[in-house]
Amino acid sequence: MENQTHFDFKFYDFEKKLKNKPFLRQPFGDKWEEYTWKETGQMARKLANGLKSLGLKPNAHIGLISKNCREWIIADLAIIMAGYISVPFFATLTGKELGKLIDFGDVDALFVGKIEHWDDIKSFIPEELPVIAFPTYKEHSKINRGYSWFDFINKYEAIETPHVPKLSDTWTIIFTSGTTGNPKGVVLSYRANEATKIISLNANPLKIDYNGNNHFFSYLPLNHIAERIVVEFTVLRFGGTISFAESLDTFGTNLASVQPTVFFAVPRIWTKFQMGILSKFSQKKLDILLSIPLVSSLIKKVLSKKLGLSRARAKVSGAAPMQTSQRDWYRTLGINIVNGYGMTENCAISNQLADNIWDRPGSVGIPQEGVSIKINQENEEILMQGTFLMEGYYKDPEATKETLVDGWLHTGDQGYLDKDGFLYITGRVKDLFKTSKGKFIEPLPLEYYFGKYNEFEQICIVGLGNPQPILLVSLSEIGKKIEQTHFENLFTRELNKINSNLDTYKKISKIIVVKDSWTVDNGLVTPTLKVKRPMIDKRYMGNYLKWHEEQSSIIWE
Repeated sequence: MENQTHFDFKFYDFEKKLKNKPFLRQPFGDKWEEYTWKETGQMARKLANGLKSLGLKPNAHIGLISKNCREWIIADLAIIMAGYISVPFFATLTGKELGKLIDFGDVDALFVGKIEHWDDIKSFIPEELPVIAFPTYKEHSKINRGYSWFDFINKYEAIETPHVPKLSDTWTIIFTSGTTGNPKGVVLSYRANEATKIISLNANPLKIDYNGNNHFFSYLPLNHIAERIVVEFTVLRFGGTISFAESLDTFGTNLASVQPTVFFAVPRIWTKFQMGILSKFSQKKLDILLSIPLVSSLIKKVLSKKLGLSRARAKVSGAAPMQTSQRDWYRTLGINIVNGYGMTENCAISNQLADNIWDRPGSVGIPQEGVSIKINQENEEILMQGTFLMEGYYKDPEATKETLVDGWLHTGDQGYLDKDGFLYITGRVKDLFKTSKGKFIEPLPLEYYFGKYNEFEQICIVGLGNPQPILLVSLSEIGKKIEQTHFENLFTRELNKINSNLDTYKKISKIIVVKDSWTVDNGLVTPTLKVKRPMIDKRYMGNYLKWHEEQSSIIWE
C-alpha cells in the first residue's frame, strides 16, 4: 500500500466478472430473492445519481437506519459511488437518540429502512432532511415520508464514472454502542479499510476462497464495524454472496438454509446455540454419545448441519470476550472457533486466537499482521498501534487526544502479554469498581469462574460501594427447569468452591437470580449484546447492600 493513493474498490471488477452470479439474497418466507452482482451495481449506480441530484455539499454525511437487508448494502455502495460519507445507525435507536445523532453527526440525508418503530421516531427527524425509504418488509414499519426506494432509483440513469476515494478520505463515521456512556463517532478512513485486506491475503483466518466461493450470513448489525469488515467488505473485496435473516423468529431456519462458508457471531449467539443443543441432550448424554467413535462422527455432522455450519470453513467469535470453557465445549463437537479481538477504533483489527490453538486458555491471541501491542505499566491498559486506527472521534478533540497518544490507541481494556506475545484481557479500565472496604474489583476475571455453567445465560459482577462483590445472573432455559431448592443447594456449593480460591476481598457475597433477561429493549445490553454495566448498576444498585446482608447465598429477585 506504500505507493497506493486511492481505494482499490474491487466491486467494479466483480460487477463485470461475476455479473450473472448471485450477490445479495433476501428471504421472504420459504423463498429467496437474489440480486446478481450486475443488478446490484446498476441499482447502486442509479441510486448514486439520485443522491447527487439532491444538491448535497461535497463529502455530505448520509445517515442509514435499518436492520440488515439487501437495500442496506446497495445504499452503502451508492454512498461510496457518489463520493459521500456513510453514517450508519443502530436500527433500535429511540427517536430522541436518533435525533441527537443526526444533529451531532451533521447528517445531510437519511436512508430509513427495515425498522419497527417509525411512528415513534419520525417526529425526531428534521422536516427539511431528505429521506429515502426502503421498500416495506413484512411486520415492519411503512415509511410514509420522503422518496420511495424504487421510484427514486428508477428516475435516474446509472452513474458511469463513480467517485474513486483517496485513501486519506473519510470512509465512514460509526457511532459506538456506548457500553460505558454516550456513543462517540469514530471517524475511519479508506486507508484503514484498505489495510484490512492484508489479513485475508496472508493469514486468512476467515479461510476466504480467492475465486469468490464465499457465502456469508448477515444478521449482526451492519453498522457495527465487525459485521461491516468481516462480512460486507470481505465479500466486496473477494466475491461471494451475502444472505440475510428475515426475522429473529426465522433466524435458525434461514441460517440452516444458507449453510455459510464463514460464520461470525458474538458469544451470546454461541451461548444460544449451546443452550439449544443442551435442551435436546443433557450434557451427560452428549458426553456418552461423543465417546462412541461412530456415533460421535454422526452426531457432530448432524449438529453442525442443524446449526447451519456444515459448510463453514471458518467459525469466528468476536465483539465481546468468549469464555474458554465455551470454546472448549464447541471443540468437542468438532466446531473450532477463531477468537478475535478488536474494536471500532481499530477497524476491528487487533488480535486473533487461531482455531488450531488450544494451549492458551483465556487468550485472545497474537497481534494480527500490521499490529503492535504493548501494556501501559501504570494501569495495565492495552495499547495498540497499526494502519487500521481511526482518525479520531467526530467533533470531540478532547476524547481523541485522550485515546490516541503518540500514535498508540488507548483501548480502555486491561490485560497482559505472555512470553510468546499472546494477549490476555483482564477487564476494562472503566469497569473497575471500589467496594466499601476501599478495594478495587475487576469484574471480568471473576465472571470467568461462572462462564462454564449452562444454567446461566447472562452474568454480571457488581458491587460498587458494597462490602463484597455480588453476582447477578439471568437464567438460561436449562436453569429455569431446575427445582428451586436443588438450584440453591447446587450453587451454594459451587459458590463456596469458587470463593475458597479467591482473596478475601474478592469473595462473592451472593448470587442474585434476576427476574428479567437483559435485552436491547430494556436498555441493559447493546445491540451487539454486550452488557451495559452502568445501566445494570442504575437498575439494581439500590438493592446491593440489602442483598449482601441477607442470610441465603442464593437470592431470587
